[in-house]
Amino acid sequence: MNAPDLRLPVDVPSTALFTDHYELTMLQAALRAGTAGRRSVFEVFTRRLPEGRRYGVVAGTGRVLDAVENFRFDEGVLGFLHERGVVDEPTLAWLSEYRFTGDIWGYPEGEVYFPGSPILRVEGSFAECVLLETVILSILNHDSAIAAAASRMSSAAGDRPLIEMGARRTHELAAVAASRAAYVGGFTSTSDLAAGFRYGIPTVGTSAHAFTLLHDTERDAFEAQVACLGTGTTLLVDTYDVAEAVRTAVEVAGPELGAVRIDSGDLLLVAHRVRQQLDELGAKRTRIVVTSDLDEYAIASLRAAPVDAYGVGTQLVTGSGHPTCSMVYKLVARAESTDPAAPLIPVAKKATGGKTSIGGRKWAARRLDEEGVAEAEVIGTGPVPAGLQDRQLLVELVKGGAVVAREPLDVVRDRHVEARDRLPLSATQLSRGEPVIPTEYV
Repeated sequence: MNAPDLRLPVDVPSTALFTDHYELTMLQAALRAGTAGRRSVFEVFTRRLPEGRRYGVVAGTGRVLDAVENFRFDEGVLGFLHERGVVDEPTLAWLSEYRFTGDIWGYPEGEVYFPGSPILRVEGSFAECVLLETVILSILNHDSAIAAAASRMSSAAGDRPLIEMGARRTHELAAVAASRAAYVGGFTSTSDLAAGFRYGIPTVGTSAHAFTLLHDTERDAFEAQVACLGTGTTLLVDTYDVAEAVRTAVEVAGPELGAVRIDSGDLLLVAHRVRQQLDELGAKRTRIVVTSDLDEYAIASLRAAPVDAYGVGTQLVTGSGHPTCSMVYKLVARAESTDPAAPLIPVAKKATGGKTSIGGRKWAARRLDEEGVAEAEVIGTGPVPAGLQDRQLLVELVKGGAVVAREPLDVVRDRHVEARDRLPLSATQLSRGEPVIPTEYV
């Protein structure tokens, strides 16, 4: 059984209205002008990384493929467009038959990217490509922002596991996507059951302060939890007095207590005290989990603390201060006519204020030094230099409208670790700086 069978709000039957009004009015005008059928190339890229970030993380590609497949104008959607007078009857008739039949190439999900990287390339008629702009950007901007924050946090955490706990800090559907993106970026589990159900991400959870407050004493609460979930459970020890709670927890569960969770206070100091107390009580294998508005900087500051796992919520699902990647979707080439054999002409916006773009269908490759470490992101529109042929980054995702590159989420997650490990060591520094490698155009 899958999510749609249960009618859970973690998927939608159609993504056709996840778009902006003007996409449809442009379509109508292009159909009337006879230019809608011109072969076109759109690219997704960002002109700059969020301030202080050294690299970006591609995430959401799998969701983009789902969105493209589900981009259908059914009777209800067409009725809405007709009722509102968004487009005319000929355009409604065209939309009723809409199916994306083009090709999509892109950086494989989990890969890193830099300013100018052609993260996604969408090719087909102008009409079928232009409609996908908003939904593609919505997914990639959100998921890549979360994955980038998750990557920084997982780098700061080292080998210690990270739990995604941000569902209550964002929109209920965004929470599911955020959990997926966090997993891509290096988190090991989530508290969100919808994300576990939809994407197979491991889920974890025990109790909150409300459970302790429900009972007459903290001991009563601990006894109830251990009786139900076993001694391997995680007991929350900061509802009242931490030291007293730790003592009670070990008395109730014994030295085989699985873990204690600390959710407030000076985590560095409290973690050291709790570790010492647990060891003195004979619970040397009891783990310490910390939560409480953590971000990558707080996680890094706890590197020397006896912490075994981190739970992260608000800062993760908001991109740790950068909730979007500022990706854009731009037409970079189009045919001279609707003739399928018509050559492509590079096109680009020319404007002041840093919003210029470079025309032409692009390839991208990452040049490595003699030790296999990345030294430049190379982007071009002509022939690929011989030395970069085997370092090209774009892979085929959709061919003739059919998805050809779905892959398990664990594969994506492993790819990110490998891609990050090939960057210079300074990539994982949390101090502000420029992109860790330059972008070169050839």
